[in-house]
Amino acid sequence: MDHSTWRSLLAASTVAGLLLAVPVRAAAQATHSPTTPVEIVATYESLADGILALKKTEKDICRAILAGGLAHGQIELDRARKAVAAGDAKAAQSATESLAAIAGQLATEGDTAVGAVRKKLLDGGHHHNSAGEAQGLFDQGYVIVTRAAKGKLLESSRALGQMARAPKAEGLEAEWKKVEAVVAELLKPAK
Repeated sequence: MDHSTWRSLLAASTVAGLLLAVPVRAAAQATHSPTTPVEIVATYESLADGILALKKTEKDICRAILAGGLAHGQIELDRARKAVAAGDAKAAQSATESLAAIAGQLATEGDTAVGAVRKKLLDGGHHHNSAGEAQGLFDQGYVIVTRAAKGKLLESSRALGQMARAPKAEGLEAEWKKVEAVVAELLKPAK
């Protein structure tokens, strides 16, 4: 037998094996109509459910990152307030610098460790908001934080960083309220 005959026999035996593996009902269905067997459709449906569940989980993780960052920021704001009231310039500066860093991390949906995960997903071809990226609403790989929100949060991060030299409780409060407002808007349930 020549090479092409072997390939034909191999292809025929593979198809025969697949047909034998399909339940009798699906095989009967396939001979009467050109529809995909229900077992294959059910498996594909299950796969789609899993993929969509993973996408929801990714969004929930990013929401948790933002909520956790906001809570951590509140702790640093309280620490800065107490240090300012006590006249402890070094502690006030440290807490204000931490607050500025937290605002920056909120802008980027997490720190550099989270950014590395985002890069891994992008390198694998996963874009949570591909349509939003195409419209210029989201930076590549971002799940919740829009470009507009990112800009506002980075602006607050810079403002807080500048306040670190001589923090005043009122200024810190006012800037952190801006951060809270942006994050609260991002965390609203989708309509």
